[in-house]
Amino acid sequence: MKIAPWALLAVAAAWGYAFVVMKDAIEKQSVNSFLFSRFAVAVIAMVALKPSVIRNLNKDILRKGFLAGLFLGSGYIFQTLGLKLTGAAITGFITGLYVVATPVIAAVFLRHRISRFTWVCVALATAGLALLSLHGWSVGFGEFLVLMSAIGFGAHIIALSQWSNGLDSYTFTVVQLTTCAVLTGVISIGQGYEAPADTTGWLVVFYTAILCTAVAFMIQTWSQAHMTPTKVAVILTMEVVFAAVFAVLFGGESLTLQALIGGILVVIAMFAIVIKGEESVESTHGN
Repeated sequence: MKIAPWALLAVAAAWGYAFVVMKDAIEKQSVNSFLFSRFAVAVIAMVALKPSVIRNLNKDILRKGFLAGLFLGSGYIFQTLGLKLTGAAITGFITGLYVVATPVIAAVFLRHRISRFTWVCVALATAGLALLSLHGWSVGFGEFLVLMSAIGFGAHIIALSQWSNGLDSYTFTVVQLTTCAVLTGVISIGQGYEAPADTTGWLVVFYTAILCTAVAFMIQTWSQAHMTPTKVAVILTMEVVFAAVFAVLFGGESLTLQALIGGILVVIAMFAIVIKGEESVESTHGN
């Protein structure tokens, strides 16, 4: 029995559970203070694990990693701000829209052709998003912020597809996470940095930094050497399913029939566009 798919499924579960545990943490600590703590710990852990990463730095990695990190950091900031205002399950579903947004962003900025099949997936995902976000005649602001995060993550994936070829992936990732730490650090210090309120807050920081960032990245890198990118993407899209399940089981959330149908439409669109493979996402995101 191959261990790679199960290891990736564990990563998807860890990312899904992160939505639930982060919800309480960011009620007690400002969003950017939490993200700064998380990214700083992740960078320290990755550099400590592989100190030679410092010697691999060069101008090309620093420039491209910084720009990609800005997209990644903006995605996390919008996602976590949205999570503060809406539920973990809905945040997970809408975050998953980056899989559908990526080919659209590539078409707009890189002039990639969008097939009819992809447009069908976009329409399906849009219908799901409407069901998740519409409250009567108004659109939830939290859901809007999470949608912005999905666009940020999609832009990050496009940046990786254009820039990561030939670069040391570990070093490239450290530069991106360092950029995220600097970005959120500057904002949090400007707002007045708040340390985690209690031991539980620190545990959430270490959980998301070590397991959901440093360890998850290493597992994903190792798994992609044993599996096709499409299979990796399909397994990691299970993150949104885990987010919904854990939010209901452990987060005390409940899903209305409208939200449940919307989430199912988003998941169908995600799986369809990845499995089809024509404009499949060959790199994925987590929490």
